[in-house]
Amino acid sequence: MDTIVIGEAVELDARPASVLSRLLGALIDLAVLLVVVVLVLVVLQNVVRVSASETVASVGGTVTLAFVLVVLPTTVDTLTRGRTLGKLALGIRVVRDDGGPIVFRQAFVRALVGVVELWLTFGAVALVTSMVHPRGKRLGDVLAGTYAVRVRGGSPTRAPLVMPPHLAAWAHAADVARLPDGLALSARQFLGRANRLHVGSRVELGTRLTQEVQRYVHPLPPAGTHPEAFLAAVLAERRDRELLAERRASVRRDQEAALLHRLPHGVPDPPS
Repeated sequence: MDTIVIGEAVELDARPASVLSRLLGALIDLAVLLVVVVLVLVVLQNVVRVSASETVASVGGTVTLAFVLVVLPTTVDTLTRGRTLGKLALGIRVVRDDGGPIVFRQAFVRALVGVVELWLTFGAVALVTSMVHPRGKRLGDVLAGTYAVRVRGGSPTRAPLVMPPHLAAWAHAADVARLPDGLALSARQFLGRANRLHVGSRVELGTRLTQEVQRYVHPLPPAGTHPEAFLAAVLAERRDRELLAERRASVRRDQEAALLHRLPHGVPDPPS
């Protein structure tokens, strides 16, 4: 597959972000971090001037260093789910190896390792590791189980689902259960990009999805039905049935609301 969909329903390219885009994003983040550091140093300088204590200065410097190098990157990555300001500007995002959003543990490991590979070596280790790794991972990504992917800038336009005419009668009469969300999404995405797939991958993926969807359909379509036509028929039929059920439910809700607002004891409603 050339895309993944994370739990936030955001569609991402499965292809790793380039080293150049990650470098530019890191430079933007560094510029923002420098502004934060300047502000923190100004505050710290005022505190030291008031206290006039070397102990306060030493503790304040240590706390500031830990805050800038570990606490701040961990907090930002955790809260933004891997989208710092620099990554947002370059259209990339850090995700887990399985495509899910990163959590505190991954963010903390990346920040902790970053102290060595980014700050103590001036980014040399991170740059070399990203250039030689197949997914462009830096050392922190390798240890945290994460990598950077490109985020699609806009929602792709998908062709509407159309019921294959020769399967309409079968689909209307068949018992089509509700498909799991993940399976329905996979089938819909496959139909939307089938024309762009390699022939071998298209046949393999279509056959596999058909075998999974067949478990929710009875009876099966006529022998010789093309997998893509079968998937289109099932998804179109489920869509039509769910729309019809929603319309009926809406009508019932309107009728019940009208009854609830009527005057009691047979008193006629006032003219509208």
